[in-house]
Amino acid sequence: MTNEELIALAAQEAEDAKKYRSCLDICTGTGCMSSCSDAIANAIEAEVKERGLENEIKVKKVGCMGLCAAGPILSVQPLGLLYREMTPEEGVAVLVSLVDEKPQVEKRIDTQQPFFSRQERKVLANTGVIDPERVNDYIAAGGYTALIQAITEMSSAEVIQEVILSGLRGRGGAGYPTGLKWSTVAKVPGELKYVICNADEGDPGAFMDRSVLESDPHRVLEGMAIAACAVGASQGYIYVRAEYPLAIKRVKNAIKAAEKMGLIGQAICGTPFNFRVEVRLGAGAFVCGEETALLNSIEGNRGMPRLRPPYPAQSGLFGKPTLVNNVETFANIPGIINDGGACFARIGTEKSKGTKVFALTGKITNTGLIEVPMGITLREIIYDIGGGIPNGRKFKAVQTGGPSGGCIPAEHLDTPVDYESLKKLGSMMGSGGMIVIDDSSNMIDMARFFMEFSMEESCGKCVPCRVGTIQLYNLLGKFQAGIATEEDLTTLEELCDLMRNTSLCGLGQAAPNPIISTLRYFRHEYLEKMQPSVAAAAKEAP
Repeated sequence: MTNEELIALAAQEAEDAKKYRSCLDICTGTGCMSSCSDAIANAIEAEVKERGLENEIKVKKVGCMGLCAAGPILSVQPLGLLYREMTPEEGVAVLVSLVDEKPQVEKRIDTQQPFFSRQERKVLANTGVIDPERVNDYIAAGGYTALIQAITEMSSAEVIQEVILSGLRGRGGAGYPTGLKWSTVAKVPGELKYVICNADEGDPGAFMDRSVLESDPHRVLEGMAIAACAVGASQGYIYVRAEYPLAIKRVKNAIKAAEKMGLIGQAICGTPFNFRVEVRLGAGAFVCGEETALLNSIEGNRGMPRLRPPYPAQSGLFGKPTLVNNVETFANIPGIINDGGACFARIGTEKSKGTKVFALTGKITNTGLIEVPMGITLREIIYDIGGGIPNGRKFKAVQTGGPSGGCIPAEHLDTPVDYESLKKLGSMMGSGGMIVIDDSSNMIDMARFFMEFSMEESCGKCVPCRVGTIQLYNLLGKFQAGIATEEDLTTLEELCDLMRNTSLCGLGQAAPNPIISTLRYFRHEYLEKMQPSVAAAAKEAP
């Protein structure tokens, strides 16, 4: 497919859309689907057919609209109306009100509220807008223009230079400069190279990658294809956990549709560039989010980390040069090529450019999927976008970075959200999970919850992680029971330090972070659970 053909198809889609008086968009992301949003869509479609309105009213199943707390969500365009907590009967009632030209106001969502107005949607620009199972919808939104531009108008070096100029850092957690990783893979000689999308999202409370794959899979495919062209790869894999059946279905559908249109596969856009993409399912092991463990899993081996060096860029999948980025990283690429790296770099902070997608969960009014510019403060996210703490409770902490991150207390709410600032507080960006904790929670309980997760997910390859997570979990249990001693506290801190510095991979190295951060900011809760020392007890004796 040429650029001219792509433009013509997009124009035809826009022309076809004009014949409809209204379009009813129903969220069919996993969250809303769990509340039977598909039944709402079916009920509205049946009513449209019964009334003979097929050429006037369009019913579209779209992806996540973000405000998961209000699902199932129904959107009415072009009126810009949004309805919350819909049922099939209420969905039909909205349709009837449109026919009667009397839009109902019950269950309306204010689209001007900060949850929507304070976001800056780049990666999520199409989520909740396009039909993720229809490639023409993505093309109508400007999809695949960046790929064609990269293949036909730019050299590999120019593509990589735009990524470097953008300042994009890997959104999987570590924040490694994306352009630097791409340039490293591009420089390694070899006829066979791989591009891998890491969609093994395993953090508790995280659903960013899942939502992007469900809502806009072609954006990720386009980003992967651009990366492959830039580094000289011909084979791609999307490694996604089997617990994401809807994402898997839509990604596979997207691959087939892109292949049919000549946008993925052999001789893409009539050029010598070939790039095939396959889906590989993970069994749900958290450690497979670590890129070398992921490579082992794709090869059919047990998902366990490898010693580095060599790094995947030099010797990765099947010993070949391999580029590994996560879902959100690839999803940023089409926009960077279309708008230019400098445009992307204007958003964010000096060292953390662009926007970041977060899954905002926990004790927060507006749970859901958000995208905000780097540098926004935690307070703005939690109180403006998130709507604050429900049920009259007080904010206590926010956990960022999942099991590998830390808990940030109220005195640091005005901290900007970027890689460096969160690291200084003893936490991390991670892949984008953000769990809000209110004053009803005990921080030792929180630390033990995450330690139990890390303990169960440890692959067991290295002793510090295999044994250390168990020991830390048991020590935290002593604090919960109120039988810990000063010696236990010392051992807890020493063991955290040992694991951070001697574990093989990021799982073990970061597993102590929830303990370290809660000891740093909520040490009094640990001290309150300790047995008094012999000296203190003697002093208090009559």
